[in-house]
Amino acid sequence: MTPRTRALAAALALGLPLTLPFPALLHAQATAETQSSAALLVADQVFVEDGSRLVASGNVEALQDGTRLTARRITYDQKADTLQIEGPLRLTDASGNLLLADSAELDEGLRNGILQGARMIMDEQLQLAAVEARREADRFTQLSRVAVTSCQVCGPNEVPLWQIRAQRVVHDEEARQLYFEGAQLRVLDVPVFWVPSLRLPDPTLNRARGFLIPSVRSSTLLGFGVKLPYFIPLGPHQDVTLTPYVSPVTKTLEARYRRAFANGDLEVNGALTRDTLLDDELRGYVFAEGGFAMRSGFILDFDLKAVTDEAYLNDYDYASLERLDSSVTLSRARSRDLFRTGLTHYQSLRASEQDALLPSWILDLGYERRFFPARLGGEFRLGTDLHGHYRQSEEDELGRDVARLTAEASWRRRWTLPGGLRAGVLTELWVDRFAIRQDSSAESDVTRATPGVALDLRWPLVRQAAEGRTLLEPLLQFGWVGGSRPDIPNDESTRPEFDEGNLLSLQRFSSPDRREHGRTLAAGLRMLHEAPAGWTTGLVLGRVWRDELEDEFTRSSGLDSRDSDWLVAGRFTNPLGLSISARGLLDERAEFNKAEARGGWSNTRLDFGASYVLLVNDPEEDRDETQAEWSLDGTWRIDANWTGDTEWRYDLADQRLDRAALGLQYRNECVQVGFSVSRRFASSTNLEPSTDFGLTVALTGFGTAESAKEYRRTCK
Repeated sequence: MTPRTRALAAALALGLPLTLPFPALLHAQATAETQSSAALLVADQVFVEDGSRLVASGNVEALQDGTRLTARRITYDQKADTLQIEGPLRLTDASGNLLLADSAELDEGLRNGILQGARMIMDEQLQLAAVEARREADRFTQLSRVAVTSCQVCGPNEVPLWQIRAQRVVHDEEARQLYFEGAQLRVLDVPVFWVPSLRLPDPTLNRARGFLIPSVRSSTLLGFGVKLPYFIPLGPHQDVTLTPYVSPVTKTLEARYRRAFANGDLEVNGALTRDTLLDDELRGYVFAEGGFAMRSGFILDFDLKAVTDEAYLNDYDYASLERLDSSVTLSRARSRDLFRTGLTHYQSLRASEQDALLPSWILDLGYERRFFPARLGGEFRLGTDLHGHYRQSEEDELGRDVARLTAEASWRRRWTLPGGLRAGVLTELWVDRFAIRQDSSAESDVTRATPGVALDLRWPLVRQAAEGRTLLEPLLQFGWVGGSRPDIPNDESTRPEFDEGNLLSLQRFSSPDRREHGRTLAAGLRMLHEAPAGWTTGLVLGRVWRDELEDEFTRSSGLDSRDSDWLVAGRFTNPLGLSISARGLLDERAEFNKAEARGGWSNTRLDFGASYVLLVNDPEEDRDETQAEWSLDGTWRIDANWTGDTEWRYDLADQRLDRAALGLQYRNECVQVGFSVSRRFASSTNLEPSTDFGLTVALTGFGTAESAKEYRRTCK
């Protein structure tokens, strides 16, 4: 039997010497069971000296309650109840923290004692090197003459990027906090600043009270300023972050409140400001959003927004919004019915709009239920919709208020005919009741009934070949809608759209205050191809013909004549991460009245996108000039540490930049640095051009910063 085998066979509870008589052994075992589990000792050699000292040498390992110790030699003194350890030693606790030392004197539980030449590594991130470490009360580790860093140090003469030197550091294992005395921050071993005392969370604590990553912002509008967030946990399910923002122009306090509930969550963001842009005026905003799962399957959602003035959000770059929409909704969706109700409030931030003339309060309530009659077949639907909007103005016509009640009944069914031809029928009946107030040019109370019927044919043709699978599907629909248009204003259907979703539809207006009438013919072609190599492509063509002119359709809708514009839509994707999608409305002159396109390329290193939007001049949509815009956005991971991002928006109609932004971030195992610059070129009565510079620096390895284990270098 080898010495190591003999040692394993004689593995003992540390502190139970071999020479103890049997009764004493039983007593010691009972004591150990009442306090903690026994410590296991494994070594190349184990022997007893003087009847009271247990000596283990050669590849020594000791295990106790999740704590693991490796050393060159361990001597257990029964009389003193201490462990003399000769290193190099390595002590790992149950939390994953690591202690390295030249030598140590510990108690038999490996929990308390003194370590010489100690180095502590916490959560594989933060390193604390000390001349001496003292472990007390099974909770505190006190280190003397300490150097702290999360930077990888590969050689004895290598200087870390940053370190904190301190006379003493105390680690509270229970509270997961680090307390510094006489702390000095050094960058490349150059002292930067000194503080008499400092408290920081250890890396294992994700929600610790304290300061977060500060940021520096320089703006031509607000000047040079600093943001210093302070995080306050309010128990395990809620927290508050307060961020003072100070510059020569502004004194701002930002706040964020978050709370998680058993059935939902809530988040509130806001700010209060005193600045020189608007003297003696308190400025601010508040955004609140959340959602809750209620009884019986109901879901409550809310999104509330308010701001003191139109320019505030843009001045401080909190949001790029032209209107604020606040809403509260209650909904429930089940297999056979849908319920939804909501209240919405609008606040315009456009200098050209008056809130009093806008439908600022909107109420919606809708319910729909599906039935599947056995004898008739198909699907039968019943639905009702209640809508109302209110304007604050009391002026005639300009302050018009409208209430609408709509009831709808429909039946639809599909058949498969010989040759794979798919046929479908749809019948509709709408009954609308309108109540209009503060508009002398319109009828005050109107009721109308509108019937409709449609027959559609689809012929899906599928071809499977070596080059892939192809779907070719011609589409055709014959439709008729009866009734006539009552004398009511157009308040809801001011922005009609013509796209793939409503090509085969009896109603292409966005709301029931306008409906199509007469006979229509819609035709289209859908194509989809999937290649074995992984790329896909799709194409949709479509057009609508009608016997009656619908003058309520706008020019840019593509439906303002008896023959609509051609709808053209396509998309392409490939396994390399490239994706392209485009859609447009092509008129008789082969010119686009509306077009949009998006291209993107996404992989492990690059996420890039470009967009194009074209809208022709259309007075009916409050657009006197053609609008066209290019926009670019992207993120590029240059290498393991460097990341760049950009945003660019160009107005083709005015031939000028609207916005340009660049950002650069560096990150390694111990530091995060971000720099950004952005320029806003647009100007109006409430939006001035400005250039912003931003800088953030964070030392990783503490609980207030993100983990950076994946950035750790390997020493060669």
